[in-house]
Amino acid sequence: MLPRLIRRLIPLVILVALGVFLWRKIGSTLDGLNPLAPREPQVTVTHNTVLTQVEALGKLELVRYRFKDVVEYKRTAKYPFLPDAKAALIVGGEAVGCLDLRKIRPQDVTLEGDSVVRIILPAPELCAFQVNHNQSRVFSTENGFFDDASLVDEAYRYAEAQVRKSALQSGILAETQRNAQQILVPLLHTLTGRRVIIGQRLVAPTPARKL
Repeated sequence: MLPRLIRRLIPLVILVALGVFLWRKIGSTLDGLNPLAPREPQVTVTHNTVLTQVEALGKLELVRYRFKDVVEYKRTAKYPFLPDAKAALIVGGEAVGCLDLRKIRPQDVTLEGDSVVRIILPAPELCAFQVNHNQSRVFSTENGFFDDASLVDEAYRYAEAQVRKSALQSGILAETQRNAQQILVPLLHTLTGRRVIIGQRLVAPTPARKL
């Protein structure tokens, strides 16, 4: 009786084992065909990068000023019976002083004898300034009447102009000139083997640009 039962169970065991084997082989494929089975998200990116401009750079950055400011910006209401809109910002900003080495002319470099080189450098510039939004935040807004975004943008533009003004008032151009002396004199002496005398061209600096 027992051997007959075993003989009947052997084909069943073989079928179960074969089924497990086939499931392991093709189970993942069948899951992919199941529209209800969970699957990993697929990301498709399409882009077309176009080079629009190539700009030659010759500006030697010599000093960077960083600022912190609390800006309270108020805009009068369009109608006199409405309260004024206000925004308070905590602003971080920076300004960069530099020399534009592209402005050095051949006549600005003269050799005197065998031991001296005299160089006239272009005037120092405030070449860049910006509000650092990673270090800035809006503290509060009042009476924006659903126009808070515009109010905050105006406050940031004011803060950016203030970064430029503060940098100039803090003497960034004079600091740029001093740093040019400290950096360029030993560098040019090493390159030429001559005593280096640096002068400054006395012209108005060009308007600064935003970063």
